[in-house]
Amino acid sequence: MAETKQPVIGIIGGSGLYNIDGLTNTRWAKIETPWGDPSDEFLLGDYQGLRVAFLPRHGRGHKATPSALNYRANIDAMKRLGVTDILSLSAVGSLKEELPPGHFVIVDQFIDRTFAREKSFFGPGCVAHVSVAHPVCARLGDALEESLKALNLPYTRGGTYLAMEGPQFSTLAESNLYRSWGCSVIGMTNMPEAKLAREAEIDYATVAMVTDYDCWHEEHDAVSVDQVVKVLLGNADKARNLVKDVLPRLSQPRPICPYGCDTALTHALITAKEARDPDMVRKLGAVAGRILKA
Repeated sequence: MAETKQPVIGIIGGSGLYNIDGLTNTRWAKIETPWGDPSDEFLLGDYQGLRVAFLPRHGRGHKATPSALNYRANIDAMKRLGVTDILSLSAVGSLKEELPPGHFVIVDQFIDRTFAREKSFFGPGCVAHVSVAHPVCARLGDALEESLKALNLPYTRGGTYLAMEGPQFSTLAESNLYRSWGCSVIGMTNMPEAKLAREAEIDYATVAMVTDYDCWHEEHDAVSVDQVVKVLLGNADKARNLVKDVLPRLSQPRPICPYGCDTALTHALITAKEARDPDMVRKLGAVAGRILKA
């Protein structure tokens, strides 16, 4: 009989999304990690019998900049909570005319242009190299697409997310460069989030919610926070409805991910067992315990 796992869904809410409606048996819980504090406490609860862990990415009230987020602590805490699948909801700018404000994009690729963030759980004393050729889980993408269709929300399946450092918005030259690369949307938070989820062997998917056209568009040549927030709040309501629709679709026990998300570390560790730093191994206990104990 094929091995199955009981799903536990982690939700990372981006700008404007600080809570999830409809959860029962809720409590806010502080999760400690060897990488420091996550962005906030986690809202833990049940949705029609499915365990859910929600984290406001920037903290309630949007207190932390994209560069200051402790991405490693966020993902490590998800792993400690038993999360098997992460749905990342993120506000973005559009780099294509056909992706207007209010549009949703099920991202399937990333270009990482960030430079001031810790991007891996591994390092001196325990080295690993995971594949992120396909950085999101197509199985989760399928479920999200079914929900977007059911809710009649405007969406596009597939697209490249350009992750910039921020916190400033792009220059016009940068915006046009990213368009020339074929990128679909631009944001500041999904890297290294997606890479770390892969290292932690958690299935991950991004729903990018367009708030503006970035500065390349003649009608959006000076993106303002007021402009972004107006669309963002409308998107947040739609995102809550999306979450409530997609959770039941992910509630049944499932086989090990056929795309390899659950087993990304199987052939990734390169440091010999006898050469591994014990302190580093202890820090990796949650995210890499499956393979380190083998």
